[in-house]
Amino acid sequence: MTARAHLFNYATGDQHQGKPVAEVFQQIHDGSEWNVATTESVSGEGSTLAQTATLRSEMPSLLQKLGVSILLDLPCGDFNWMRHVDLTGIRYMGADIVPTIVERNQARFGSDNRQFLQLNLLTDPLPSADLLFCRDCLVHLSLANIQVALDNIRHSGITYLATTHFHNEPENADIPTGGWRPLNFFKPPFIFPQPVAEINEHCTEMDGAFEDKCLVVWRVADLRPTMLDGR
Repeated sequence: MTARAHLFNYATGDQHQGKPVAEVFQQIHDGSEWNVATTESVSGEGSTLAQTATLRSEMPSLLQKLGVSILLDLPCGDFNWMRHVDLTGIRYMGADIVPTIVERNQARFGSDNRQFLQLNLLTDPLPSADLLFCRDCLVHLSLANIQVALDNIRHSGITYLATTHFHNEPENADIPTGGWRPLNFFKPPFIFPQPVAEINEHCTEMDGAFEDKCLVVWRVADLRPTMLDGR
C-alpha cells in the first residue's frame, strides 16, 4: 500500500462494474460525477485552467519538437483548457466517447482546422495523426480495457502517444472502468521503454499528493503488446 492508496476509495468505480464503456462515461457525464471539486469543467478539477497552467505553457514547444502537424486529442472532454493552447499550424481533432460533448464542442469551437468526433478509444479505428494526446484517460480504465486501448493505438499508425503517468506509483492496481487510480507505465503489466519527452504538470490536487503526475510521450512503434498474464 502506498501513502496515497487511501485516496483510491473516493473513485473505486464499483457502481460501474460490468457496464459497457460508452454507458459508463455517459453516466459519469450525466451525473456530473467529476464535478465534485469544481464547476469550471465537466471533466473535473484536472481540466481546470489552474491545473493545466504548466501544460498550456509547455505544449507548443513540445508539439514543435515532435514535429506534430495533426493532433488527435482523445478524450477531449469539454475543451475547457486546450482551447487556450497555441496550436498555430496544427490540425486539431478532438474526440470523445460522449456524443453530447462532441456535439456541443463542434457547435461552439469547430472550424476549418478544428474538428470534433465521437470515438471509442477501445473499438473505433483512429484517424491518422502525428500525436494521440490521451491525458487523464487510461487512469480511468480497467487493466483489461487499457490493453484493448493500447492494442488499438498500436495498430493505428499514429506516431506518438502522450498519456498520464505517475513516476512514484509502485504498482498498477486494477479497477472497474469508470474508477480512478494512478498508473506507472514502467511497472507491470506495461514495462514501457524510456519516453521521448515528458512534462511534469506540477499537480496540486489533493494537497500535492500527486506531484509526480506527468504527461509522458512515447513513440507508438516502441510499445510492446501489453502482457497482463505475465508471460
